[in-house]
Amino acid sequence: MSQDVRAYAGVIRDPLPGRARKPRSVGLTMVIDKGLGLGPTRALLELAGEYIDFIKLGFGTAALYPEGILREKVALIRGCGVEPYPGGTFLEAALLQGRLEAFLAATWDLGFRTVEVSEGTIDLDHRDRERAIRAARNMGFTVITEVGKKDGSQELDPAAALSRIEADLAAGAAKVIVEGRESGKGVGLYDREGRLKLGLLERLVAGLPDPGAIIWEAPLKAQQEELIARFGVNVNLGNVPPEEVIALEALRCGLRGDTLRLAIEGARPAAR
Repeated sequence: MSQDVRAYAGVIRDPLPGRARKPRSVGLTMVIDKGLGLGPTRALLELAGEYIDFIKLGFGTAALYPEGILREKVALIRGCGVEPYPGGTFLEAALLQGRLEAFLAATWDLGFRTVEVSEGTIDLDHRDRERAIRAARNMGFTVITEVGKKDGSQELDPAAALSRIEADLAAGAAKVIVEGRESGKGVGLYDREGRLKLGLLERLVAGLPDPGAIIWEAPLKAQQEELIARFGVNVNLGNVPPEEVIALEALRCGLRGDTLRLAIEGARPAAR
């Protein structure tokens, strides 16, 4: 649905160059969808499908759709070159009920080809986490995992997170999300005001074998700007609200004052 040629093509270059185009494995944008109908979903994809890689049907919302509408929505999204998936909390509920295999079979039948394995609310033994990843992979799913708790009182432990990330990737996860929730405040890498805990971020990054394997949940503009400044235009970002996709892409390309400044600074000759 998305247009191949952008407006102003050949007139204005992106001030921050190098933005990866689809198909891409870096610079991913994951949108959190908390209940868009078919019309708004179609409109979002027509306008911004080129800038979206994943649409997460947040938490357990997928279970509340009429089946026919969910099937149509999944087919619509995938037909536009974007991968939808149910939220990780939904899979956690399936694990609690001992229904992992049934959940995966139903998810595949509904047309999804990506799932998220997380333990944001429940606690999983590392063997059960690996078993869930491998079970999904063996069915043919692309697996995205998540590290971090949704309870803000539980601090993200860099050493434990790094161990989980390494194990998840070894088990077949394609990407690993660092928890930030839809609020971006008081959880994971963020303090109660939504500011990045830079020391925690740097300790985590220092131990990562490949920062490109991480999707940083960053629903707030200031977070997105800081992560783009730290990692570049092709940083993977998640939990982006649907109405903020174009604004995020403008940040990535230097077409917003906050990151146009980065392009200006980069063009200045070094001080002598």
